Amino acid sequence: MGLRINTNIASIDAQRQLFKNQAKMEHAEEALASGHRIIHASDDAAGLAISENIRGQVAGLKMAKQNALNAQSMLQVSEGGLNEITNILIRLRELGVEASSDTVSDHERKFLDEEAQQLKQESNRIAMSTRFGRKLLLSGDDGGVMEFQVGAFAGKENIVKARVTGDARNSAIGIDGVSVADKDSARDTLSAVDQAIEKVGKIRADFGAVQSRLHSVNDNVEIQYENLSAAKSRIADADVADESAKLTQAQILHQAAIATLAQANTNPMSALKLIP
Repeated sequence: MGLRINTNIASIDAQRQLFKNQAKMEHAEEALASGHRIIHASDDAAGLAISENIRGQVAGLKMAKQNALNAQSMLQVSEGGLNEITNILIRLRELGVEASSDTVSDHERKFLDEEAQQLKQESNRIAMSTRFGRKLLLSGDDGGVMEFQVGAFAGKENIVKARVTGDARNSAIGIDGVSVADKDSARDTLSAVDQAIEKVGKIRADFGAVQSRLHSVNDNVEIQYENLSAAKSRIADADVADESAKLTQAQILHQAAIATLAQANTNPMSALKLIP
């Protein structure tokens, strides 16, 4: 090749290499700064599409897990109210047994009945006031079966349907008219309270069955969340060790290209030596 001044091929080649090394260095720096292996779609078009799809699934599963936990919380609130109603029923039974015996007089039974009536009012108040957010849980105003979205996709297989409300009012469990004011009423109370305990127990059993299912749902969602997060990480997350090595390599080549470009830019000056 002849010696030319206007066109410095060596300088052009050095500039091209410098640009490539600069781009590699910047890409490695962006990967390390962001933690992502795929900075631009052109880096891995298929990998980007797959990772973004998985990212959407992961976000959906995260919310599905929250839905399942919220449903469990709702059941726990219901369970707390029913537990206290059961305690009241057991105390009413104790009062009924005590009032059924002639070891207490009619005068004393009036005092026992006063406690019984207060307990009945509290039981009904609990049933009418137990709520999750604005939803009443034990007042019988359940509005039918509730649906919980516990999957990341559409379709009935991603929905759990369950009744998480019940009717624990005095009228529903049959203690509205119980009294221990006299011996006969006290003995009738025993039978009524036993039936009420059985009814409340059935409601609690139904809630417990749903809660057990939701525990399984939550465990399954957590496993899916973990595995999909791992898959997304393998596709889209940057390998810090690998990117650090690439950055070091690019920095060395970048510095070498600068030195080469500086040398190439001085090549045309050799033409001056040929001019007398």
